[in-house]
Amino acid sequence: MLGYELIRRAFLVGIFLALSLPLIGVPLVLRRLSSTGDALSHVSLSGVAIGLLLGIDPIIGAIGACIIASFSIEGIRKRFHRYSDIAVAIIMSAGIGLASILSGLVKNVNFESFLFGSILTISKNELYIVITIFILVVLFYLLFYKELMYITFNETQARISKVPINLVNFIYLIISALTIAVSSKIIGALIVSSLMVLPTACSLLFGKNYKQTIIYASLFALFFMISGIVISYYQGLKTSGTVVLIGVISLIISLIIKYLISNLKQKNLHH
Repeated sequence: MLGYELIRRAFLVGIFLALSLPLIGVPLVLRRLSSTGDALSHVSLSGVAIGLLLGIDPIIGAIGACIIASFSIEGIRKRFHRYSDIAVAIIMSAGIGLASILSGLVKNVNFESFLFGSILTISKNELYIVITIFILVVLFYLLFYKELMYITFNETQARISKVPINLVNFIYLIISALTIAVSSKIIGALIVSSLMVLPTACSLLFGKNYKQTIIYASLFALFFMISGIVISYYQGLKTSGTVVLIGVISLIISLIIKYLISNLKQKNLHH
């Protein structure tokens, strides 16, 4: 299996994306903005269509569209502070509508490849882009780990404590947009959100603090991605769909395990 260069490349890309997406996803889920990944991935389709219409690399169009959408979500969220999910819904609706119209204007292009991705057919340049994104995400966490944690759990208290909220949010939005745009092109716009939310959901069941949640989310994502690539290769299945289904099954199993552990603890307390 690993004798093929395309498979080795797919594994590398899968590993770097699996480590990057949960780092972006955990703060979004904890902020109750888990649908943001969905919204941006749909917006990325609009960017892809714009790129194709303008004759530029679709991934550049996707990145530009996601950056604009990220700041739009943040701007609307501040206006509707008590109903932050409205911002995500508005941008998602705009993204779907625009993508629908623009896709009809682009001729001789199969948009299914952008919806579901094709990790087994990525180029070396795309691998280098993914590695660059991973490095940026890790650098961001190394520089602003504590600040992001404070903002995620209590933005008001973080502001009182003079945490540079605007700077951290600005960088986080840019990196989120870059990660989601590139991931949408490689693993599919309909799959990206799942790889941000499912590992985070599994990790929240077992993580006792913010740091553990991030580590567990990354480990879960790695498991989903690697096992998904292996199973899809040997069974002739779509890689992205296989990865997501493994994530869903893992979440169900995690919920059952958590339930059984809780029951055992309660029984031990009564004895």
